[in-house]
Amino acid sequence: MTTGRGDHARPRRLTQPDRGAGLIGIIAGVSVFLAFLLFAVQLLINLYATSSVTDAAWDGAREVAGARIDHHDPSTLAAAETQAEVRMRAELGRFAQRVVFDWTGTDAASVSVRVRGTTPRFGLPGLSGPLGFDTIDRTVLVRVEVLR
Repeated sequence: MTTGRGDHARPRRLTQPDRGAGLIGIIAGVSVFLAFLLFAVQLLINLYATSSVTDAAWDGAREVAGARIDHHDPSTLAAAETQAEVRMRAELGRFAQRVVFDWTGTDAASVSVRVRGTTPRFGLPGLSGPLGFDTIDRTVLVRVEVLR
């Protein structure tokens, strides 16, 4: 079989100047995907922590507001707040070590609890601060129930 070039011609060498270019694109794509995945996981952890703290604060404030105590007496009110705080900390589990409860807005007509704490971090630690993922600050206000 003759190629028309003669039998003594060397076979043509295939040169590929873009060899390995796909690897760079794949590494960049996987890196961006992992960054978005870590961002989504941090967002979900923040949402879960915030909703857990808010739920515990609502439960504690409703417990104090619904207690059959004299809400005008500071000592019985403080005892009810302490008991509710113990229950809220039990509800939060290990996360309760990161939060602080403040009952200063409580009076005879309403119960106010402010919960502040830091969220757990998962990946991308430098990104959580500018986006507001680093702290939880919730205030719950519940009216005192009055029997008629």
